[in-house]
Amino acid sequence: MTTAPRPTFRDLDASEAAELLARNHVGRIAYSFHNVIDIEPIGYIYADGVIYMRTQPGSKLETLAHAPWVAFEVDEVRGPFDWQSVVARGTVYVLDNTGSQLSQASYRVAVQHLRTLIPHAFGDQDPTPERTVVLQIHPDSVVGREARSAIDQSTTAHASAEG
Repeated sequence: MTTAPRPTFRDLDASEAAELLARNHVGRIAYSFHNVIDIEPIGYIYADGVIYMRTQPGSKLETLAHAPWVAFEVDEVRGPFDWQSVVARGTVYVLDNTGSQLSQASYRVAVQHLRTLIPHAFGDQDPTPERTVVLQIHPDSVVGREARSAIDQSTTAHASAEG
């Protein structure tokens, strides 16, 4: 009796996790307050070790003002045993264009990064002008995992043997 090949699982190293964050632009931000946990999709840019996002005013910001600790997840899924996932945990900060020079500079850097994804962001042709609030996460930890099916592994091994 033969057994089916088993998938393999492994941790991503820091550079692999950073690459996954950099090549994607939609993730999920999870946050909690009291006994309520929420998770929402959000567009983002990962640059210089920081996650930059924008959103509109609302209950999420009210919750984050009281409990700014978040988890942020990004996945690439090709199948049940063919995926990579990264979870960053840290504190979310609301940036604005008022206040200290440092605060204004941080806001300008964030807007510049966000405009690489949506060039007209914060301008007259902004496709989502209601998203006026800029957020950033400085991750305290970033961890990643990968699953590879036996089919994916044999295809990769076969391709590298030929190449």
